[in-house]
Amino acid sequence: MKINEEMGLFGKSKPADPKALVDEWSKKVRKEGYGLDRQIRQIQRQEQLAIKSIKDATKKGDTASAKILAKEVVHSRKAVSKIYTAKANLKSVEMQMKGQAAQVRVAGSLSKSADVMKAMNQLIKVPEIQKTMQEMSKEMMKAGIIEEMMEDALEPLDESEDLEEDVQQEVDKVISEIMAGKASKAPIAPQASIVLPEPSNEDVETEEPEHEAEEEDLEEMQSRLQALRS
Repeated sequence: MKINEEMGLFGKSKPADPKALVDEWSKKVRKEGYGLDRQIRQIQRQEQLAIKSIKDATKKGDTASAKILAKEVVHSRKAVSKIYTAKANLKSVEMQMKGQAAQVRVAGSLSKSADVMKAMNQLIKVPEIQKTMQEMSKEMMKAGIIEEMMEDALEPLDESEDLEEDVQQEVDKVISEIMAGKASKAPIAPQASIVLPEPSNEDVETEEPEHEAEEEDLEEMQSRLQALRS
């Protein structure tokens, strides 16, 4: 009977190896984390270009352009904040995977985790990593680590919660900070309690040259500004 189970009874494939599943999930989580790091760097490069343009526009008395660009800075900072939250959830999942690996070594099986369920509920709402997280959620449900996702958990995050007056207040604050010389540097990333290992060659794609990325960011920002003016 044991041989039949290993070979697959009536053509059925044998259950996936728990250790292999944990290793694969851990690798995917790390790769998505590195991708989010690249997103943060790109957004912060764009923010620095916007800040420089705000200074130039203000000196020329072009208040309208300065406010449009300041709104871009406000949105970019909110985006970075959400990405940092996603990174924290990814790190939570990775730590839970280490716990699952220990569980497999002791008991030979995976166990249900409310912490993984909670983190995955948030991660599948993040557009940048949504597809991968949805696939992982399905695999985790089959493996018995998490329960089936509720419909409301699958809905994307609401991006329309900001009131216009609140945004305008943030815009005015950003312009004041920039002209006072307090926003000359990109926001410092909060220190994480868990440090991920450095990416290996197989996990990380080759980064584009920095100066080429900055030129592309500048062109993109100028195009958005022109569209908003028209």
